Amino acid sequence: MIGAVAAMPCRAAPLRWLGAPAPGGLALPAARPTATQLYAPRGVWLDDEWLVVCDSGNHRILLWRGIPDHDHAAADVVLAQKSFGEEGPAAGGRGPENGLHLPTGVVVHAGRLFVADAWHHRILVWDRVPDVSDTPPDWCLGQSSLGEVERNRGRGVGRDTLYWPYGLAVIAGRLHVADTGNRRVLIWNGVPDRDVPADIVLGQPDMTSAEENRGVGVGAASFRWPHAIAGDERMLFVADAGDHRVLGWRGRPAEDGSADLVLGQPDFATAAELPHRPQGPSRLRFPYCLSQGENEAGDQLLAVADTANNRVLLWPLPIGEASFAAADAVLGQPDFDASGENNWKAVTSGSLCWPYGLCLHRGRLAIADSGNNRVMIWQVGQASACQ
Repeated sequence: MIGAVAAMPCRAAPLRWLGAPAPGGLALPAARPTATQLYAPRGVWLDDEWLVVCDSGNHRILLWRGIPDHDHAAADVVLAQKSFGEEGPAAGGRGPENGLHLPTGVVVHAGRLFVADAWHHRILVWDRVPDVSDTPPDWCLGQSSLGEVERNRGRGVGRDTLYWPYGLAVIAGRLHVADTGNRRVLIWNGVPDRDVPADIVLGQPDMTSAEENRGVGVGAASFRWPHAIAGDERMLFVADAGDHRVLGWRGRPAEDGSADLVLGQPDFATAAELPHRPQGPSRLRFPYCLSQGENEAGDQLLAVADTANNRVLLWPLPIGEASFAAADAVLGQPDFDASGENNWKAVTSGSLCWPYGLCLHRGRLAIADSGNNRVMIWQVGQASACQ
C-alpha cells in the first residue's frame, strides 16, 4: 500500500485541461459561457465516442466528440441553450421543455443521453445523443411532461417522484438514481424508455418515506445525501455525501436492506466530519461523486471524489471484507494528509478545488473540477506502478 508521502501515484498524471486557463495560476479560470469556458461543472461522462459535461453553473450540457487533442478545446455541441454564449435556468427563460436547472449527473447508455436535471426534479432523456446544438430532450423521468418541474410532482413522495436527483448510473442493465432530496436511491429493473415508476428503493423503509437517515440516525441502511452511484454486478456503491462516506452493497440489491461495506468512516453508525485536520487514506469529507472503471492495464478501480478535501482517492477492486479500508492512491494532493484547495498555492494542471464529478474509462479519469471552473482528464496507469 502507498504511504502518505506518495506523490502522483499509479503513474497518474493530468492529460487534458478543458475550460479557460488560469492566468498565472493565481486567478480562477473564466466562467463566462463560451464554447471553451465552464462555470462550476458538476457532472461528466467519458466513453469511446463522447465527452459530456454538465456545465452546471451555466445550466447547460456541453459535448465533445471524443477527448480533444489539445487543452482548452471548444465543445462541439451545446444543449439547453440556444448558443454557446447564453446561459440561465430553463434555457434562459424559454421554458423547461428545452432547458435545465442545475444539471449534475450524466450517463450515455445504448446511444441515449440521460441527464439529472436536479432542480427541475427529473431525469431528461435524449433517445439519441444529439450532434446538433439546442436539440430538445425527447422525454423525462419523474415528471408527467417536459413542462412540469415541481418536486415530487407537486404531491407526496412516491415510487414515481423525484426531489433533487443529483446522480444516476446504469449498472448491470438497471437504472439507478440518487434521489437526494428524498434521501434514497431508486432502482429500475431495466432501463426505461418512458416515464415509469421505480421498482426498488434503498435508504427508506418504503416508497413513501423520505426522512434523513430514516429518522432514526446514521446506520447501514440510511442516507443523509445520497449523491452518486457506481458499481457492477458484484458491488453497488453509493456516495452518501452528507454522512461523509461511501456505502457498498454486494451483488444486485432486490429490496431495501443494509449495506455490506462502508468507506470513509470507521463503522456504519459514525458520520464524523474532520475539517482542517490531516485526513489520511481512510477518511472522506463530503464525497459527492464516485466512478468505477479500468486503469490502462485493465485493472478495476473505484475512484471517489473526496470533494471537501480537494482530492480524488483510488481503491483497487475488489476491496474485500474490511470496512474503513485505506485508499491506495491520491490525486490532486502531494500526500494523503494534505487537503487544501489547489494545495493552498495556485491553480495548476495537477491541483483540485472541490472536485464534484468523475468518470473513469479505459485509463482516462475525467474530473469535474467544480471550484476551478474546468474539467481535467487524467491518465491513470497500472497499479503495479504504485508500489
